[in-house]
Amino acid sequence: MKQTSNWYRLDNAATMVPSTTKGADTRVFRIVCELKEEIDPEILQYALDRSVREYPHLNVALRKGLFWYYLDPIRDTVRVEEDHLPVCSALYFEGRKTLLYRVSYYGKRINLEMFHALADGTGGFVFMKTIVRNYLCKKHDIVCDIPLDERSSALEKTDDAFRHFYEKEGERKRSQLDEMTATKAYQLRGETDKNLQLHALEAVVSAGDFIAAAHKYNTTAGILATALFIQAILEVMSVADYSRPVVISVPVNLRQYFPSDTTRNFFGVITITYEAKDYDGTVESILPRVSEEFASQLSEEKLRATMNSYAALEQNVIVKLAPVFLKDIVIGRYNKSAKKGITATMSNLGRMKVEKELEPYIDHFTGLMSSPNMQVCCVSFGDKMVFGAVSAFTQHTIMRTFLRAMKTMGISAEVTTNDFNAPEPAGETAAANSEETEAQDAVLSEM
Repeated sequence: MKQTSNWYRLDNAATMVPSTTKGADTRVFRIVCELKEEIDPEILQYALDRSVREYPHLNVALRKGLFWYYLDPIRDTVRVEEDHLPVCSALYFEGRKTLLYRVSYYGKRINLEMFHALADGTGGFVFMKTIVRNYLCKKHDIVCDIPLDERSSALEKTDDAFRHFYEKEGERKRSQLDEMTATKAYQLRGETDKNLQLHALEAVVSAGDFIAAAHKYNTTAGILATALFIQAILEVMSVADYSRPVVISVPVNLRQYFPSDTTRNFFGVITITYEAKDYDGTVESILPRVSEEFASQLSEEKLRATMNSYAALEQNVIVKLAPVFLKDIVIGRYNKSAKKGITATMSNLGRMKVEKELEPYIDHFTGLMSSPNMQVCCVSFGDKMVFGAVSAFTQHTIMRTFLRAMKTMGISAEVTTNDFNAPEPAGETAAANSEETEAQDAVLSEM
Protein backbone atom coordinates (compact mmCIF):
# COMPACT_ATOMS: atom_id res chain seq x y z
CA MET A 1 0.00 0.00 0.00
CA LYS A 2 1.60 3.24 -1.07
CA GLN A 3 1.58 5.82 1.69
CA THR A 4 1.71 9.49 0.80
CA SER A 5 2.32 11.72 3.84
CA ASN A 6 -0.13 10.32 6.39
CA TRP A 7 -2.71 8.84 4.01
CA TYR A 8 -2.91 5.80 1.75
CA ARG A 9 -3.97 5.34 -1.85
CA LEU A 10 -6.67 2.80 -2.62
CA ASP A 11 -5.52 -0.19 -4.60
CA ASN A 12 -6.70 -0.47 -8.19
CA ALA A 13 -9.67 -2.75 -7.56
CA ALA A 14 -10.76 -0.71 -4.54
CA THR A 15 -11.07 2.54 -6.51
CA MET A 16 -14.47 1.43 -7.86
CA VAL A 17 -15.86 0.19 -4.53
CA PRO A 18 -17.06 3.48 -2.95
CA SER A 19 -18.85 4.53 -6.14
CA THR A 20 -20.73 1.22 -6.36
CA THR A 21 -21.80 0.85 -2.72
CA LYS A 22 -25.55 1.19 -2.64
CA GLY A 23 -28.54 -0.35 -0.86
CA ALA A 24 -28.19 -4.08 -0.24
CA ASP A 25 -24.87 -4.09 -2.09
CA THR A 26 -22.87 -2.90 0.93
CA ARG A 27 -19.63 -4.26 -0.57
CA VAL A 28 -19.00 -5.97 2.76
CA PHE A 29 -17.92 -9.58 3.13
CA ARG A 30 -18.09 -11.77 6.23
CA ILE A 31 -15.66 -14.52 7.17
CA VAL A 32 -16.75 -16.92 9.89
CA CYS A 33 -14.62 -19.30 11.92
CA GLU A 34 -16.70 -21.67 13.99
CA LEU A 35 -14.79 -23.29 16.83
CA LYS A 36 -15.70 -26.39 18.83
CA GLU A 37 -16.03 -24.34 22.02
CA GLU A 38 -17.76 -21.18 23.23
CA ILE A 39 -15.98 -17.90 22.48
CA ASP A 40 -14.36 -15.98 25.32
CA PRO A 41 -14.87 -12.29 24.37
CA GLU A 42 -11.98 -11.01 26.50
CA ILE A 43 -9.48 -13.35 24.86
CA LEU A 44 -10.96 -12.51 21.45
CA GLN A 45 -10.34 -8.82 22.13
CA TYR A 46 -6.75 -9.63 23.09
CA ALA A 47 -6.34 -11.66 19.87
CA LEU A 48 -7.76 -8.86 17.74
CA ASP A 49 -5.56 -6.17 19.32
CA ARG A 50 -2.48 -8.30 18.76
CA SER A 51 -3.47 -9.09 15.17
CA VAL A 52 -4.00 -5.43 14.31
CA ARG A 53 -0.41 -4.74 15.33
CA GLU A 54 0.60 -7.12 12.53
CA TYR A 55 -1.74 -5.39 10.04
CA PRO A 56 -1.80 -1.71 11.07
CA HIS A 57 -2.85 -0.64 7.56
CA LEU A 58 -6.35 -1.94 8.34
CA ASN A 59 -6.97 0.79 10.92
CA VAL A 60 -8.10 3.38 8.39
CA ALA A 61 -11.20 5.31 7.41
CA LEU A 62 -12.32 6.00 3.84
CA ARG A 63 -12.25 9.68 2.93
CA LYS A 64 -13.39 11.53 -0.17
CA GLY A 65 -10.79 13.75 -1.82
CA LEU A 66 -11.03 16.08 -4.80
CA PHE A 67 -9.95 13.50 -7.40
CA TRP A 68 -9.88 10.15 -5.57
CA TYR A 69 -11.04 8.44 -2.43
CA TYR A 70 -8.22 7.69 0.00
CA LEU A 71 -7.60 5.81 3.26
CA ASP A 72 -6.89 7.90 6.31
CA PRO A 73 -5.17 6.21 9.32
CA ILE A 74 -7.05 6.65 12.58
CA ARG A 75 -6.29 5.69 16.18
CA ASP A 76 -9.67 4.08 16.86
CA THR A 77 -9.69 0.46 18.04
CA VAL A 78 -12.30 -2.06 17.02
CA ARG A 79 -14.16 -3.35 20.05
CA VAL A 80 -15.33 -6.95 19.91
CA GLU A 81 -19.12 -7.20 20.30
CA GLU A 82 -21.68 -9.97 20.41
CA ASP A 83 -23.24 -10.41 16.98
CA HIS A 84 -26.48 -8.44 16.70
CA LEU A 85 -26.47 -6.99 13.17
CA PRO A 86 -27.77 -8.50 9.91
CA VAL A 87 -25.02 -10.23 7.95
CA CYS A 88 -22.74 -7.96 5.87
CA SER A 89 -24.28 -4.77 7.29
CA ALA A 90 -22.82 -1.52 5.95
CA LEU A 91 -19.41 -0.40 7.22
CA TYR A 92 -18.86 2.66 5.05
CA PHE A 93 -20.96 5.79 5.56
CA GLU A 94 -19.98 8.81 3.51
CA GLY A 95 -18.72 11.66 5.65
CA ARG A 96 -18.17 9.51 8.75
CA LYS A 97 -14.66 8.68 9.90
CA THR A 98 -15.20 5.07 10.93
CA LEU A 99 -13.14 1.88 10.68
CA LEU A 100 -13.89 -0.39 7.74
CA TYR A 101 -14.01 -3.74 9.54
CA ARG A 102 -15.75 -5.23 12.56
CA VAL A 103 -15.28 -8.35 14.69
CA SER A 104 -18.16 -10.02 16.49
CA TYR A 105 -18.94 -13.36 18.09
CA TYR A 106 -21.86 -15.53 19.05
CA GLY A 107 -21.72 -18.91 20.69
CA LYS A 108 -18.82 -20.72 19.01
CA ARG A 109 -18.53 -18.35 16.04
CA ILE A 110 -16.03 -15.58 15.35
CA ASN A 111 -17.15 -13.16 12.61
CA LEU A 112 -14.88 -10.82 10.68
CA GLU A 113 -16.58 -8.34 8.34
CA MET A 114 -14.60 -6.08 6.02
CA PHE A 115 -15.36 -3.40 3.46
CA HIS A 116 -14.07 -4.49 0.07
CA ALA A 117 -11.93 -1.35 -0.29
CA LEU A 118 -9.60 -2.85 2.34
CA ALA A 119 -9.07 -6.35 1.00
CA ASP A 120 -10.43 -9.24 -1.03
CA GLY A 121 -11.57 -12.57 0.40
CA THR A 122 -8.07 -14.05 0.35
CA GLY A 123 -6.63 -11.10 2.26
CA GLY A 124 -9.54 -11.23 4.68
CA PHE A 125 -8.91 -14.91 5.39
CA VAL A 126 -5.24 -14.19 6.16
CA PHE A 127 -6.32 -11.63 8.78
CA MET A 128 -9.00 -13.95 10.17
CA LYS A 129 -6.53 -16.83 10.53
CA THR A 130 -4.20 -14.46 12.40
CA ILE A 131 -6.99 -13.59 14.83
CA VAL A 132 -7.89 -17.26 15.31
CA ARG A 133 -4.24 -18.22 15.82
CA ASN A 134 -3.72 -15.53 18.45
CA TYR A 135 -6.99 -16.49 20.15
CA LEU A 136 -6.33 -20.22 20.36
CA CYS A 137 -2.68 -19.80 21.33
CA LYS A 138 -3.70 -17.56 24.21
CA LYS A 139 -6.69 -19.69 25.24
CA HIS A 140 -4.84 -23.02 25.23
CA ASP A 141 -1.20 -21.95 25.81
CA ILE A 142 -0.19 -23.19 22.36
CA VAL A 143 3.15 -22.28 20.81
CA CYS A 144 3.23 -22.48 17.03
CA ASP A 145 5.22 -20.84 14.27
CA ILE A 146 3.72 -18.40 11.80
CA PRO A 147 3.30 -20.22 8.43
CA LEU A 148 5.87 -19.38 5.78
CA ASP A 149 3.23 -17.87 3.46
CA GLU A 150 2.33 -15.32 6.15
CA ARG A 151 5.89 -14.22 6.97
CA SER A 152 5.97 -11.47 4.35
CA SER A 153 7.07 -7.96 5.20
CA ALA A 154 4.68 -5.10 5.90
CA LEU A 155 5.53 -3.66 2.47
CA GLU A 156 4.72 -6.96 0.73
CA LYS A 157 1.42 -7.30 2.62
CA THR A 158 0.31 -3.80 1.60
CA ASP A 159 1.58 -3.79 -1.98
CA ASP A 160 -0.84 -2.74 -4.74
CA ALA A 161 -0.26 -5.80 -6.91
CA PHE A 162 -2.39 -4.40 -9.75
CA ARG A 163 -0.01 -1.47 -10.22
CA HIS A 164 3.00 -3.74 -9.72
CA PHE A 165 2.04 -6.10 -12.55
CA TYR A 166 0.31 -3.58 -14.84
CA GLU A 167 1.58 -3.57 -18.43
CA LYS A 168 0.44 -0.84 -20.80
CA GLU A 169 -0.89 -2.45 -23.95
CA GLY A 170 -0.22 -0.67 -27.22
CA GLU A 171 -3.29 -1.95 -29.05
CA ARG A 172 -6.73 -1.20 -27.63
CA LYS A 173 -8.55 -4.47 -27.00
CA ARG A 174 -12.11 -5.16 -26.10
CA SER A 175 -12.05 -5.44 -22.30
CA GLN A 176 -14.01 -7.77 -20.10
CA LEU A 177 -15.87 -4.76 -18.71
CA ASP A 178 -16.94 -3.81 -22.24
CA GLU A 179 -18.19 -7.34 -22.85
CA MET A 180 -20.18 -7.34 -19.61
CA THR A 181 -21.94 -4.09 -20.49
CA ALA A 182 -22.76 -5.46 -23.95
CA THR A 183 -24.32 -8.69 -22.63
CA LYS A 184 -27.91 -8.92 -21.42
CA ALA A 185 -27.92 -11.87 -19.05
CA TYR A 186 -30.87 -13.47 -17.30
CA GLN A 187 -31.59 -11.58 -14.07
CA LEU A 188 -32.72 -13.30 -10.90
CA ARG A 189 -36.18 -12.36 -9.67
CA GLY A 190 -37.99 -12.72 -6.38
CA GLU A 191 -39.35 -10.90 -3.37
CA THR A 192 -36.66 -8.70 -1.84
CA ASP A 193 -36.29 -7.56 1.75
CA LYS A 194 -38.23 -4.32 2.21
CA ASN A 195 -35.42 -2.97 4.41
CA LEU A 196 -32.75 -4.10 1.89
CA GLN A 197 -31.21 -6.31 4.56
CA LEU A 198 -29.29 -9.31 3.31
CA HIS A 199 -30.45 -12.88 3.79
CA ALA A 200 -27.77 -15.51 4.21
CA LEU A 201 -27.80 -19.28 3.93
CA GLU A 202 -24.95 -21.57 4.99
CA ALA A 203 -24.81 -25.18 3.83
CA VAL A 204 -22.21 -27.60 5.19
CA VAL A 205 -21.47 -30.77 3.20
CA SER A 206 -18.77 -33.43 3.22
CA ALA A 207 -15.81 -32.24 1.16
CA GLY A 208 -14.84 -35.85 0.51
CA ASP A 209 -18.31 -36.70 -0.81
CA PHE A 210 -18.41 -33.63 -3.04
CA ILE A 211 -14.95 -34.24 -4.50
CA ALA A 212 -15.85 -37.90 -5.10
CA ALA A 213 -18.95 -36.76 -7.01
CA ALA A 214 -16.80 -34.40 -9.10
CA HIS A 215 -14.42 -37.27 -9.94
CA LYS A 216 -17.36 -39.36 -11.16
CA TYR A 217 -17.94 -36.65 -13.76
CA ASN A 218 -14.18 -36.43 -14.49
CA THR A 219 -14.09 -32.81 -13.37
CA THR A 220 -13.06 -30.61 -10.44
CA ALA A 221 -15.07 -29.54 -7.41
CA GLY A 222 -15.07 -25.91 -8.60
CA ILE A 223 -16.43 -26.76 -12.03
CA LEU A 224 -19.09 -29.10 -10.60
CA ALA A 225 -20.22 -26.47 -8.08
CA THR A 226 -20.54 -23.88 -10.86
CA ALA A 227 -22.47 -26.31 -13.10
CA LEU A 228 -24.87 -27.22 -10.27
CA PHE A 229 -25.41 -23.52 -9.56
CA ILE A 230 -26.26 -22.88 -13.21
CA GLN A 231 -28.62 -25.86 -13.17
CA ALA A 232 -30.39 -24.52 -10.05
CA ILE A 233 -30.95 -21.18 -11.81
CA LEU A 234 -32.20 -22.89 -14.98
CA GLU A 235 -34.72 -24.87 -12.93
CA VAL A 236 -36.42 -21.66 -11.70
CA MET A 237 -36.45 -19.95 -15.11
CA SER A 238 -39.56 -19.88 -17.26
CA VAL A 239 -39.45 -20.87 -20.93
CA ALA A 240 -39.84 -17.19 -21.81
CA ASP A 241 -36.59 -16.47 -19.94
CA TYR A 242 -34.60 -18.88 -22.12
CA SER A 243 -33.85 -16.15 -24.64
CA ARG A 244 -31.20 -14.75 -22.29
CA PRO A 245 -28.08 -16.65 -21.19
CA VAL A 246 -27.18 -17.50 -17.61
CA VAL A 247 -23.88 -15.74 -16.90
CA ILE A 248 -21.98 -16.66 -13.75
CA SER A 249 -19.18 -14.41 -12.55
CA VAL A 250 -16.29 -16.35 -10.98
CA PRO A 251 -13.65 -14.34 -9.04
CA VAL A 252 -10.10 -15.66 -9.44
CA ASN A 253 -7.30 -15.22 -6.92
CA LEU A 254 -4.53 -13.69 -9.05
CA ARG A 255 -1.89 -14.64 -6.46
CA GLN A 256 -2.05 -18.13 -7.96
CA TYR A 257 -0.75 -16.73 -11.27
CA PHE A 258 1.35 -13.70 -10.29
CA PRO A 259 3.71 -13.90 -7.27
CA SER A 260 2.37 -11.56 -4.59
CA ASP A 261 1.94 -11.62 -0.81
CA THR A 262 -0.44 -8.66 -0.75
CA THR A 263 -3.40 -8.87 1.63
CA ARG A 264 -5.23 -6.19 -0.33
CA ASN A 265 -7.43 -6.70 -3.40
CA PHE A 266 -5.78 -8.81 -6.06
CA PHE A 267 -8.35 -10.77 -7.99
CA GLY A 268 -9.67 -11.10 -11.51
CA VAL A 269 -13.01 -12.35 -12.80
CA ILE A 270 -13.95 -14.88 -15.45
CA THR A 271 -17.49 -15.21 -16.76
CA ILE A 272 -19.17 -18.53 -17.50
CA THR A 273 -21.93 -18.16 -20.09
CA TYR A 274 -24.52 -20.88 -20.67
CA GLU A 275 -27.39 -20.77 -23.15
CA ALA A 276 -30.58 -22.08 -21.54
CA LYS A 277 -31.72 -23.67 -24.80
CA ASP A 278 -28.85 -26.19 -24.49
CA TYR A 279 -30.13 -27.54 -21.17
CA ASP A 280 -31.71 -31.02 -21.32
CA GLY A 281 -32.57 -31.33 -17.62
CA THR A 282 -29.27 -32.86 -16.53
CA VAL A 283 -26.04 -31.44 -15.14
CA GLU A 284 -24.20 -33.48 -17.79
CA SER A 285 -25.49 -31.07 -20.44
CA ILE A 286 -23.91 -28.15 -18.54
CA LEU A 287 -20.54 -29.52 -17.46
CA PRO A 288 -18.79 -29.55 -20.89
CA ARG A 289 -19.55 -25.87 -21.49
CA VAL A 290 -18.40 -24.87 -17.99
CA SER A 291 -15.21 -26.90 -18.38
CA GLU A 292 -14.46 -25.24 -21.73
CA GLU A 293 -14.98 -21.76 -20.29
CA PHE A 294 -12.70 -22.46 -17.31
CA ALA A 295 -10.00 -23.92 -19.54
CA SER A 296 -10.05 -21.04 -22.04
CA GLN A 297 -10.14 -18.22 -19.48
CA LEU A 298 -7.87 -19.52 -16.71
CA SER A 299 -4.59 -18.81 -18.45
CA GLU A 300 -1.94 -16.29 -17.42
CA GLU A 301 -2.33 -14.47 -20.74
CA LYS A 302 -6.10 -14.09 -20.43
CA LEU A 303 -5.94 -13.11 -16.76
CA ARG A 304 -3.18 -10.58 -17.43
CA ALA A 305 -5.32 -8.98 -20.15
CA THR A 306 -8.24 -8.76 -17.71
CA MET A 307 -6.01 -7.33 -14.98
CA ASN A 308 -4.59 -4.74 -17.39
CA SER A 309 -8.09 -3.69 -18.48
CA TYR A 310 -8.97 -2.91 -14.85
CA ALA A 311 -5.73 -1.02 -14.26
CA ALA A 312 -6.04 0.89 -17.55
CA LEU A 313 -9.23 2.54 -16.33
CA GLU A 314 -7.35 4.20 -13.47
CA GLN A 315 -4.37 5.05 -15.70
CA ASN A 316 -6.58 6.92 -18.18
CA VAL A 317 -5.62 10.61 -18.19
CA ILE A 318 -9.23 11.81 -18.48
CA VAL A 319 -10.26 9.63 -15.56
CA LYS A 320 -7.34 10.88 -13.47
CA LEU A 321 -8.28 14.54 -13.98
CA ALA A 322 -12.02 14.11 -13.41
CA PRO A 323 -13.27 15.24 -9.97
CA VAL A 324 -14.42 12.45 -7.67
CA PHE A 325 -18.13 13.41 -7.83
CA LEU A 326 -18.00 12.98 -11.62
CA LYS A 327 -16.16 9.66 -11.25
CA ASP A 328 -18.93 8.50 -8.92
CA ILE A 329 -21.57 9.23 -11.55
CA VAL A 330 -19.68 7.62 -14.44
CA ILE A 331 -18.54 4.55 -12.51
CA GLY A 332 -21.99 4.14 -10.96
CA ARG A 333 -23.66 4.11 -14.37
CA TYR A 334 -21.00 1.83 -15.83
CA ASN A 335 -21.42 -0.56 -12.92
CA LYS A 336 -25.21 -0.56 -13.29
CA SER A 337 -24.83 -1.46 -16.94
CA ALA A 338 -22.26 -4.18 -16.19
CA LYS A 339 -24.61 -5.80 -13.63
CA LYS A 340 -27.03 -6.51 -16.46
CA GLY A 341 -24.38 -8.78 -17.95
CA ILE A 342 -24.19 -11.00 -14.83
CA THR A 343 -26.80 -13.38 -13.42
CA ALA A 344 -25.02 -14.34 -10.19
CA THR A 345 -21.57 -15.03 -8.72
CA MET A 346 -19.86 -18.23 -7.60
CA SER A 347 -16.64 -17.75 -5.63
CA ASN A 348 -14.42 -20.72 -4.73
CA LEU A 349 -12.14 -19.62 -1.88
CA GLY A 350 -10.46 -23.01 -1.72
CA ARG A 351 -9.19 -25.03 1.23
CA MET A 352 -8.24 -23.24 4.43
CA LYS A 353 -5.09 -24.41 6.15
CA VAL A 354 -3.99 -23.66 9.71
CA GLU A 355 -1.23 -24.98 11.94
CA LYS A 356 -1.74 -28.61 13.00
CA GLU A 357 -1.79 -27.56 16.67
CA LEU A 358 -4.91 -25.47 15.99
CA GLU A 359 -6.89 -27.91 13.84
CA PRO A 360 -8.56 -29.83 16.73
CA TYR A 361 -10.25 -26.64 17.98
CA ILE A 362 -11.76 -25.51 14.65
CA ASP A 363 -14.98 -26.88 13.17
CA HIS A 364 -15.23 -24.97 9.87
CA PHE A 365 -14.85 -21.67 8.02
CA THR A 366 -17.52 -19.82 6.02
CA GLY A 367 -17.37 -16.99 3.47
CA LEU A 368 -20.30 -14.63 2.79
CA MET A 369 -20.26 -11.69 0.37
CA SER A 370 -22.90 -9.03 -0.23
CA SER A 371 -24.10 -8.85 -3.80
CA PRO A 372 -26.56 -6.86 -5.96
CA ASN A 373 -28.02 -10.18 -7.15
CA MET A 374 -26.70 -13.31 -5.44
CA GLN A 375 -23.27 -14.61 -4.53
CA VAL A 376 -22.26 -18.06 -3.33
CA CYS A 377 -18.88 -18.57 -1.65
CA CYS A 378 -17.39 -22.04 -1.24
CA VAL A 379 -14.66 -22.75 1.33
CA SER A 380 -13.32 -26.01 2.77
CA PHE A 381 -11.64 -27.00 6.02
CA GLY A 382 -10.95 -30.62 6.85
CA ASP A 383 -13.88 -32.64 5.54
CA LYS A 384 -16.33 -29.75 5.77
CA MET A 385 -17.14 -27.84 2.60
CA VAL A 386 -19.34 -24.81 3.21
CA PHE A 387 -21.46 -22.98 0.64
CA GLY A 388 -22.39 -19.52 1.91
CA ALA A 389 -25.05 -17.66 -0.11
CA VAL A 390 -26.10 -14.02 0.31
CA SER A 391 -28.80 -11.99 -1.42
CA ALA A 392 -31.57 -9.53 -0.67
CA PHE A 393 -34.18 -12.13 -1.68
CA THR A 394 -36.38 -13.30 1.19
CA GLN A 395 -36.65 -16.85 -0.18
CA HIS A 396 -33.78 -19.27 -0.80
CA THR A 397 -35.36 -21.02 -3.80
CA ILE A 398 -32.20 -21.33 -5.88
CA MET A 399 -30.07 -22.60 -3.01
CA ARG A 400 -32.69 -25.18 -2.05
CA THR A 401 -32.72 -26.40 -5.66
CA PHE A 402 -28.91 -26.40 -5.64
CA LEU A 403 -28.82 -28.53 -2.47
CA ARG A 404 -31.54 -30.90 -3.67
CA ALA A 405 -29.40 -31.67 -6.72
CA MET A 406 -26.54 -32.54 -4.37
CA LYS A 407 -28.81 -34.81 -2.37
CA THR A 408 -29.59 -36.83 -5.49
CA MET A 409 -25.83 -37.43 -5.67
CA GLY A 410 -25.83 -38.70 -2.10
CA ILE A 411 -24.48 -35.48 -0.60
CA SER A 412 -26.45 -34.27 2.45
CA ALA A 413 -26.22 -30.71 3.77
CA GLU A 414 -26.69 -29.14 7.18
CA VAL A 415 -28.32 -25.79 6.45
CA THR A 416 -28.33 -22.59 8.48
CA THR A 417 -30.13 -19.35 7.60
CA ASN A 418 -30.31 -15.93 9.24
CA ASP A 419 -34.02 -15.60 8.49
CA PHE A 420 -35.81 -14.89 11.78
CA ASN A 421 -39.09 -16.26 10.45
CA ALA A 422 -37.64 -18.87 8.14
CA PRO A 423 -40.21 -21.60 7.37
CA GLU A 424 -39.26 -24.93 8.90
CA PRO A 425 -39.36 -27.66 6.23
CA ALA A 426 -41.46 -30.70 7.05
CA GLY A 427 -39.56 -33.31 9.00
CA GLU A 428 -36.68 -30.94 9.82
CA THR A 429 -35.72 -29.45 13.15
CA ALA A 430 -34.88 -25.86 13.97
CA ALA A 431 -32.61 -24.49 16.67
CA ALA A 432 -31.63 -20.94 17.58
CA ASN A 433 -28.07 -19.92 16.77
CA SER A 434 -28.14 -16.18 17.53
CA GLU A 435 -30.00 -13.51 19.48
CA GLU A 436 -33.76 -13.18 18.98
CA THR A 437 -33.41 -10.48 16.37
CA GLU A 438 -33.75 -10.41 12.60
CA ALA A 439 -30.19 -11.73 12.52
CA GLN A 440 -31.22 -14.95 14.30
CA ASP A 441 -29.93 -18.14 12.71
CA ALA A 442 -32.13 -21.20 12.34
CA VAL A 443 -30.48 -24.55 11.79
CA LEU A 444 -32.67 -26.48 9.36
CA SER A 445 -30.77 -29.79 9.82
CA GLU A 446 -30.10 -31.90 6.74
CA MET A 447 -31.59 -31.36 3.30
